[in-house]
Amino acid sequence: MPSPRLLKGRWSQLRNVYAITTVTHQRHRHFDDPAHAAVIVAGLRWIQQEGRCLNLAWAVMPDHVHWLMQLRSGTLAASVQMMKSRCSRLIGIDGPLWQRGYHDHAVRCDESLKNQALYIAANPVRAGLAALLGDHPFAWCRWFDRMP
Repeated sequence: MPSPRLLKGRWSQLRNVYAITTVTHQRHRHFDDPAHAAVIVAGLRWIQQEGRCLNLAWAVMPDHVHWLMQLRSGTLAASVQMMKSRCSRLIGIDGPLWQRGYHDHAVRCDESLKNQALYIAANPVRAGLAALLGDHPFAWCRWFDRMP
């Protein structure tokens, strides 16, 4: 059960940028499976194609996802729920895929935006999943040339 503190002060504003972290149920490493990680990437792209957001960066880690996006329509909660729901259906595991809730941070200035993007892009390197920034196949950032 997520902490009610995560909901305190949560708001959605169109055109605002959000850094989101969502975790798998019981931190199970579902995304060690490349097919499952690919579903998450496809889900993040789908949310953008639906006009809900502009993706800025993401990193699919073994048991969580970091996502940096600019909200374009609807609410933040609805966009996250759509992504999680779609990915859960497509992966099709027995039981829940995600923990309830998510952590979000509203990014309020350009320097913070660059710091969040770098944090997300470097997460696979810090975790030992890649040797260099841009080498992890399930991480992407629009500001780094080496990223796919």
